[in-house]
Amino acid sequence: MAEPTLYLIDRVVLRPGAAPAFIDAYRTGYVPSARARGLTLERILVSPPVWIDGETNTVTATWTVSGTTAWWAAAVRGRHDPAPAQWWESVASLIVERSRSMASRAEDVAGLCDV
Repeated sequence: MAEPTLYLIDRVVLRPGAAPAFIDAYRTGYVPSARARGLTLERILVSPPVWIDGETNTVTATWTVSGTTAWWAAAVRGRHDPAPAQWWESVASLIVERSRSMASRAEDVAGLCDV
């Protein structure tokens, strides 16, 4: 039986005008280390999908990992590596607020609860 896909969703509200710089920094500075921890970048979305002077943008990055074992492995690697926290600190001046959440397909929840 295939492992369920888990989704990690980074939601970052950026200061007006900061989204392009943040996205570039995310792709070049954060993405490679997250991939090395076992995560797969599914997509980066920008809302609203336009640069408007004086307005914020929200960047939503969706990561995937196959199953709970791979998720725990990635989480442990991240907790023992200071680089992710250092990277987030390096871009803190661009950010209004940020959050990370986890999700799965509705069909997979019951199996994920059976631990």
